[in-house]
Amino acid sequence: MSVVVALVAAALLTLPGRPVPGLRLAALFPRPRAPAPRRRRRAKSEPLELAATWDLLAACLRAGQPVPAALRAVTEGVSGPEADALRAAAGLLELGADADEGWAPAMECPGTAGFARAARRTARSGTALADAASDLAREIRAAMSDRAEARAQRAGVLITGPLGLCFLPAFVCLGVVPVVLGLAGRLDVF
Repeated sequence: MSVVVALVAAALLTLPGRPVPGLRLAALFPRPRAPAPRRRRRAKSEPLELAATWDLLAACLRAGQPVPAALRAVTEGVSGPEADALRAAAGLLELGADADEGWAPAMECPGTAGFARAARRTARSGTALADAASDLAREIRAAMSDRAEARAQRAGVLITGPLGLCFLPAFVCLGVVPVVLGLAGRLDVF
């Protein structure tokens, strides 16, 4: 297509005679537009990504890493409100805040509130906190599995509508109408 436009432009520029009014070379070859700047939206975290984060955190804690260092390690490449809350909690814990103050940012985020409650309970022990993180990951995966199964069952129900609309008229035309006409012919009502 661009070859044709180039040939037409070259022909119009080299032909003798008067130029066509309003025809410009720039109109034949428009400049590509720069993409419009996007507004940055708050990144929404994926449930499976959050489950993987909980699993990584449990592994770091079981390996003996301190809680703030483990939180920093697992949230390094992750975005979303949960990761931001965990980073804030790690910063407060690194500064020496007690458990109630340190886990306050994580308590405000719905995705990390359960973990923050468990962290407040355990306060010093990393192994119990690792079990809580593993349990949260397991719960998230189970919820995702339940949602996927519910969607699959709903799709099975919704597909029967179009099938019924297609096969019901055919059944009436090929199955019911001939029987009714055959019975009407035998009754000789008229």
